[in-house]
Amino acid sequence: MKETSSTDPIGQNVIKLISNVCFSVFVFSVLVFTVIAITYQPPDPWLESSKALTRAFTEVENATFKTDTSVLTTGEDLVAVSPAAAPLAALPITEAVVEKSEEKLKNSTPPVSSCGEAVNCSDPRVLVVIEKFNLKVFKSIVFLDYQTPVNGSKPNECDVAWRFRNKKEKSWRKYRDFRRFRIGVKEDCSYVVAGAGRWHSGINARRQRPKLNSTLSTGGPKNPNPPPVRDDEINDTIPTVGSEVAFSKGRYLYYSRGGDYCKGMNHFLWSFLCGLGEAQFLNRTFVMDLGMCLSAQYNNPSGMDEEGKDFRYYFDFEHLKEEASIVEEGEFLRDWRKWDKTRKKKIPVRKVASYKITPMQLKKDKNTIIWRQFDAPEPENYWYRVCEGPVAKYVQRPWHAVWKSKRLMNIVSEISGRMDWDFDAVHVVRGAKAQNKELWPHLDNDTSPAALFEKLKGMVQPWRNLYIATNEPFYNYFDKLRSQYKVHLLDDYKELWGNTSEWYNETKLLNGGKPVEFDGYMRVAVDTEVLYRAKTRVETFYNLTKDCKDGINTC
Repeated sequence: MKETSSTDPIGQNVIKLISNVCFSVFVFSVLVFTVIAITYQPPDPWLESSKALTRAFTEVENATFKTDTSVLTTGEDLVAVSPAAAPLAALPITEAVVEKSEEKLKNSTPPVSSCGEAVNCSDPRVLVVIEKFNLKVFKSIVFLDYQTPVNGSKPNECDVAWRFRNKKEKSWRKYRDFRRFRIGVKEDCSYVVAGAGRWHSGINARRQRPKLNSTLSTGGPKNPNPPPVRDDEINDTIPTVGSEVAFSKGRYLYYSRGGDYCKGMNHFLWSFLCGLGEAQFLNRTFVMDLGMCLSAQYNNPSGMDEEGKDFRYYFDFEHLKEEASIVEEGEFLRDWRKWDKTRKKKIPVRKVASYKITPMQLKKDKNTIIWRQFDAPEPENYWYRVCEGPVAKYVQRPWHAVWKSKRLMNIVSEISGRMDWDFDAVHVVRGAKAQNKELWPHLDNDTSPAALFEKLKGMVQPWRNLYIATNEPFYNYFDKLRSQYKVHLLDDYKELWGNTSEWYNETKLLNGGKPVEFDGYMRVAVDTEVLYRAKTRVETFYNLTKDCKDGINTC
């Protein structure tokens, strides 16, 4: 019988086998890829930044002074106001302006009749020599306007007041100083400044306080506690909605309180500006809660969050009103309830329960009130979630609308002015960081009095005014430096927020007659702003120690 051979050669069987294996691998790969495509969501850079922001905003730092996170960067730090955009009254007085005034006086004003007479402080020539003197001596400030000089306590003394701003502050906000000058007369009968007093020494030129009625309207006795005089350039009044017609024609965006309450100031501002930015995007008035809660992280000895704070303690409410359409929450809710009762139809409201409903979806909404409610658990109830992801392309946070409180900045100017705007500063971070040897092994030693003394000798000239911004609680800790420098600490100026100060009286009025504590955040804010105005600034984690600012291996 003849032997039959196989119908398929071996080579063909091998090729079939390889083809089947490859096809199986291909099908399996497609299946795996399909499963991944369905179940896997690639990292969203917006979501990743959200998580980073959440960590940064909600972590409580043990350190009580941290320049980059403890004190907010606000509008006046970010965008400089151009001279063209500044109010006309705020345009600076320069050397060229003074020279023009001087030339004009030479051509139009008769010479002094007698060099031996007492100085006539109202003579325009007196003001010119004072302006020239100030421009030469105070290089770090911009002079905005002067009042006419008045007589001092002696025949050759003149007191004069002026308004100014610091060159390192980018806003056009104005501050006030008044000083006493000794005026000399040259042989040619021209005037010269022979000497100048210190900050606020020209008491005869200080603004006049309004006279109050000595008796009550009923003819009663004098009021033993007349209301204090407020800074005439601060307007903290709360804007009102107005009539029913005005209310019903308005369009409002109302954020109910969420998880941002009692968080750090950076978290608050990030969220607040999200809401304000959405209101501007929707062309609506933002309903604003002036009540704030200060996080326990700001030097609170009790370790508890503090409610009952007021936005106006920390931020410039007057500037905010000028830059954005806002209404105070209490005023708004009273009017809403009032007009709802008198109308046949309720005021139309759209309640928005989720931040996932975007501002773009609400753009054409015609309801009088859009009410965003944040009732979900944290972090789903943070205001800033509204502005995450693609929304950031449409809603811009109006940073320019928020400035630091002028009341706090008045204290900063007072401290800087008392040092004649001529001082250096060192920022000394200690507190809990100095005790944490695991993260900051050298910080305690590098900020010790002896180490500071040696370090500063090569950086700051002897007997300069040296301001120390620090969270070190012991006042005498820096006594060793007093043998080399004129040392200044924040607590040297306690009277600026004490119970006889302008700050105390004005914040007390805001608080319904109850005194306001000069709290930890205010201390850090003032400390930091004075530090920024120094001519030479020595930083802890740049100049004093090799430790990293945020701990080991974070440089």
